[in-house]
This record gives sequence, C-alpha cells and structure tokens, in this order.
Amino acid sequence: MTEKVDARGLSCPQPVLMTLAKMREMKTGELEVFVDNEVSKENVSRAAAHEGWEITEAHHEAEEYRLLLRRS
Repeated sequence: MTEKVDARGLSCPQPVLMTLAKMREMKTGELEVFVDNEVSKENVSRAAAHEGWEITEAHHEAEEYRLLLRRS
C-alpha cells in the first residue's frame, strides 16, 4: 500500500520535515508526496535521495507536483 504525504499549501521546511518523518516511520515501501511549488519539490527530492529513497516518478500538473518515492 502506498503511503501519502500531502504538503500542499505549506512552505519549506515543512514539506521536507513531513516527508522525512514518514520515510523514517516506514523505513521501506512506496511513498507519494504532494507539494505545490518547485522549491518544495526540489528540497523533498534531495532529502529523499539523501535518505536512500529512489524517486520513481515526478509529475507536474498546474500548480501541483506529485513525487513517488520508493525504497526496498
């Protein structure tokens, strides 16, 4: 089951902190993260990579970014 973090409407560092907390709670699996600005997308992506999570998908629609992160 894919877990979700919805950080739309929040400014950094909040999206990063929420994503890190969920990644550490899960340890492995699939995590879908929603943010609404480029800066948050980049910061979440960097934090995920630093924690050993792979960014398997990144979609941008209108004012929303969806990242799919995975760690085995």
